[in-house]
Amino acid sequence: MQITCICTWSKLILSPLSSKKTTFKNPTSIYRKKERESFVLWQKMVFRRILVLMMGCLGCADQTTEQNATNNMESKSSVVDESAITTLRVRLSDGRYLAYRERGVPKNKCKYSIILVHGFGSSKEMSFMASNELLDGMGIYLLIYDRAGYGESDPNPKRSVKSEASDIEELADQLQLGSKYYVIGVSLGCYPAWSCIKRIPQKLAGVALIVPFINYKWRSLPDDLTKDDYRKQLCRLMLLLTCYTPGLLHWWFTQKMFPSATVLEGNPKFFCDKDLAVLKNTDGYQLFTQDGIRKRRVFDSLRRDFIVAFSKWDFDPLELSNPYPQNESSVHIWQGYEDKVVPVQLQRHVSKTLPWIRYHEVPDGGHLLVYDTVVCEAVLKSLLLGEDPPLYRLKLVL
Repeated sequence: MQITCICTWSKLILSPLSSKKTTFKNPTSIYRKKERESFVLWQKMVFRRILVLMMGCLGCADQTTEQNATNNMESKSSVVDESAITTLRVRLSDGRYLAYRERGVPKNKCKYSIILVHGFGSSKEMSFMASNELLDGMGIYLLIYDRAGYGESDPNPKRSVKSEASDIEELADQLQLGSKYYVIGVSLGCYPAWSCIKRIPQKLAGVALIVPFINYKWRSLPDDLTKDDYRKQLCRLMLLLTCYTPGLLHWWFTQKMFPSATVLEGNPKFFCDKDLAVLKNTDGYQLFTQDGIRKRRVFDSLRRDFIVAFSKWDFDPLELSNPYPQNESSVHIWQGYEDKVVPVQLQRHVSKTLPWIRYHEVPDGGHLLVYDTVVCEAVLKSLLLGEDPPLYRLKLVL
C-alpha cells in the first residue's frame, strides 16, 4: 500500500513540473557520469518543488516572538521551542495541558477578554502587532495559547474540529474569562474559530477570522470557483501525502542530501510584495528545518493538524445560519486583496453567502496581515467597538 501511494503521488507531482519528460532509453546510461549528474540535479529540483508546493498549500509563515512593551518589536526565535520555560498552563478534563501567555491589562481589570488562535506552524509566541498602548488604553486582555501539540501544549491524538472548540471553551472556563469572550483566529487557526461559532455561539462576544483558510471539501463551495484553482489540487495531494506517506515526508524534512530550509524565501509564487518585505525581517521557516521538525512529536502534531483542517468536517461553515439575529455579537472576516495563499475571490464568496459576517478587505494586504500594526489595531477596534474603517470596505459590486 505504501509503495502504491508513493508511486501515485510521484506521478501527480512530477508530471506538471516540466513539459519535457525525463527518460533513460538505455538502462545502463544512468550509470554514466553525465547522466548521473543530470539525474541528481533533476531529483533535487523535484524535491525542492515538492517542498514549495507543500508549504504553499499549507500557507505557512514563521511568526516570530514579540519583545517587551518598550519597543514592541519582534525577536527572531524558533516557531516551536520545547526548551522554553513554561510559567502558565491549565490542565484540561482529559489530562492534557495547554500552555498560554498573556498580553494587555490583567484579566480581573479588563473590559474585553480575547483568545487569539494561532495558525499552522506557529505558537503562543506568534506576532500580533497591536501596540501595548492600544491594549492598555482599550482595557484589552489578550490570551494567546499553544494549540494541542504546539509549543508547550500536550498533543491530542484525538484532535478534531470539535476538540479545538472544546479546548478553547475549557481554557476560557478555567481562566474565568466570564460568560462571554472574543475569539480571533489566524489563517489555519480559523478552523477552531469556525467550530466555536458552530458549537458555542452563546459564549462568544464576537469573532474575527484573519485570512481564514478555505477547505475545498466544504460541500457547498461552488465548483466553478475552484475547478481552475491549483491550490485545490495541492490540498488534495498533500492530504494524500500526510495520510499515507508520513514516513516519507518526515524523511524529506530531516534528510541532509538536499537543502530544504530556505526554498520558500523570496518566492513570489506564494507571497505578495508586502509579505516578502515582512519575510526579509524574519529567520525564515525555522519549524521546517532539520532542527525544528526532526522531533517526531512536532511532526506528528503538524500532520494531525493539517489532516483535521483539510479533511471533511462534520459541518459546512457556508451553511451556518446567523447565530446572532439580534446583533448581540458579531463575526468578521479580514482578507488581503493580494493574498496568494487564500484567493480573495473565495473569501468574497464566503462573505456573500453569509451576509451576517462583516467583511473587510485590505487593498495592499497579503497573507501576513498580523504583521501590520495598523491592520491589527483596526481588527480590534472593529471587533470591540463596531468601527467600520472605509479603507477596508469592499469597493467592488459582488
